[in-house]
Amino acid sequence: MNNQKNEAADFKPYVPADKVLPEITVTSVILGVILAVVFGAANAYLGLRVGMTVSASIPAAVISMGIIRRVLKRDSILENNMVQTIGSAGESLAAGAIFTLPAIFMWAQESSEVKAPSFLAITLIALAGGLLGVFFMVPLRTALIVEEHGVLPFPEGFACAEVLLAGEEGGDKSKTVFSGLGIAAVYKFIADGICLFPSEIHWEIPALRTGFGADVLPALAGVGYICGRKISSYMFAGGILGWFVLIPLLSLFGGDAIMAPASDPISSLDSFGIWSSYIRYIGAGAVAAGGIISLIKSLPTIVQTFYKAMQGFGHKSSEITRTSRDLPMPAVLGGVLVLILMIWIMPAIPVSLIGAVIIVVFGFFFAAVSSRMVGLVGSSNNPVSGMAIATLLIATSLLKATGHTGVAGMTSAICIGTIICIVSAMAGDMSQDLKTGYIVGATPVKQQYGEIIGSVAAAIAIGGIMYLLNSAWGYGSAELPAPQATLMKLVVEGVMGGTLPWALVFTGIGIAIVIEVLGLPILPVAIGLYLPIHLSTPIFAGGMVRWFLEKRNAGKDRLEHGTLFSSGLIAGEGLVGILLAVFAVIPAGSGSLGDVINLGGPLGNIGGLLFFIVIIISLFFFTRIRKDQ
Repeated sequence: MNNQKNEAADFKPYVPADKVLPEITVTSVILGVILAVVFGAANAYLGLRVGMTVSASIPAAVISMGIIRRVLKRDSILENNMVQTIGSAGESLAAGAIFTLPAIFMWAQESSEVKAPSFLAITLIALAGGLLGVFFMVPLRTALIVEEHGVLPFPEGFACAEVLLAGEEGGDKSKTVFSGLGIAAVYKFIADGICLFPSEIHWEIPALRTGFGADVLPALAGVGYICGRKISSYMFAGGILGWFVLIPLLSLFGGDAIMAPASDPISSLDSFGIWSSYIRYIGAGAVAAGGIISLIKSLPTIVQTFYKAMQGFGHKSSEITRTSRDLPMPAVLGGVLVLILMIWIMPAIPVSLIGAVIIVVFGFFFAAVSSRMVGLVGSSNNPVSGMAIATLLIATSLLKATGHTGVAGMTSAICIGTIICIVSAMAGDMSQDLKTGYIVGATPVKQQYGEIIGSVAAAIAIGGIMYLLNSAWGYGSAELPAPQATLMKLVVEGVMGGTLPWALVFTGIGIAIVIEVLGLPILPVAIGLYLPIHLSTPIFAGGMVRWFLEKRNAGKDRLEHGTLFSSGLIAGEGLVGILLAVFAVIPAGSGSLGDVINLGGPLGNIGGLLFFIVIIISLFFFTRIRKDQ
């Protein structure tokens, strides 16, 4: 413990505390807000497509360096850091919103009694969650970022700091991100814009009574590369369990039986039908159990975090330097109080006083958990969905017990879950940003102002993005399956109305327990079981590229360029996905503009597979052409 304290005390940031450089400038705010909206939109599409989002901090930092250093000819590492701080807020807020709110849209599609949330409601809910995440993180900063420096690794925070420090020697890395962005944008437009080949390829395998396929999209390969071999392998293992174990078993023994929740005989269903009717409920149980088990295992960490946070409330430093200044605690507490009153009083937010209290208690609780977790395992492995599921189980049970049932109760539960999900995502992202700032020598209070700016911008934009995507394809469709939101919807319906097929859910819980007994990480396997194998297959391919390069000792510089290129792949596909959504709602004759440019996939499955191989080759190329310095 003394060595840990000495390491924190001896640390010197890149920019000394007594040196002042530009941070919050007109340029950093405008560029940061643009990136917050852009990456928020891209991650919203990605999350609704595959149930995962990817941190925007590193690509935002690289793009910032490319523009500020190369185009504007300005040199300020703290200004670049402010851009990524503001920009990454959009990704976090979007993740919390799209993991939960689409459930209400899906209810509105199913019943005329439910109305989709208004643009104002989405904005206020997102804003409340984003600002609460910022405020709850303020008292945690000293305990987690400063006092445990050298103890908690904060992988994305350190990686982003390395990118910023490397930018001091030149911004060439931005070219790699833009290369990936351009390639993915063209690929996505060819696949899902003019539909030269299908972006999802599938083959039924009658001999095995199942099917197999892949969504041959660049973003998924990029996600796999960033996640690495282990996580992508665990996800693929979950897909194998669902599609090559459970589906064949149901096909073999089910025969002509009709089992709830399906309305057709098992023998008449193809592999997709069996997955939709049965396997996803088993996966839902596994994901829920995985989230709860992860939280139980982290209880010692949670207690320690709360202890340090409470110590920070009354801490008074005799010497406050530029690099140790936070938002004043009275302003933080006052802001929290105003937000809670807004949540309770505003008619646009259907949350009662009980719901507001739940948000306060569980919001700070999960902000502490999220910040600690990303410090240990990184943002990509942060079990935000598990926290949201636990929140919904508790919130829905309390609402039902107090008489808040039916449509109103379910809508309120989703709104509570949304705010807490955004709080968790924002706190995790902000802790990484604060770690980056701590290393490079940023001013914490200015970063906190930057997070507020990014939250406001992203909250205003997310409503329009969600309405655009829903109008184009509809949540729960093949184009936008919204897996996380569908899971949240099932949880609330199951607790409130008793419609959840508990036998299947408990089967998933049993599988999760077996995975835990075997010593494997539950959530990646459970997510692979819950999602179609078509999503985990290309992610696994990307992870195998990373594994191959690591085995060949490709070097840190090459692997880093692969990460930057993969970030560009994700951003490019997400941005064109938004563009295609616009095309899908623009009228053109009897259909839409999207219908006019649709070629109908003449190249077929083989064409899709060949084009995806080209993406894999490009990932090798943009990684291996970079040589260690």
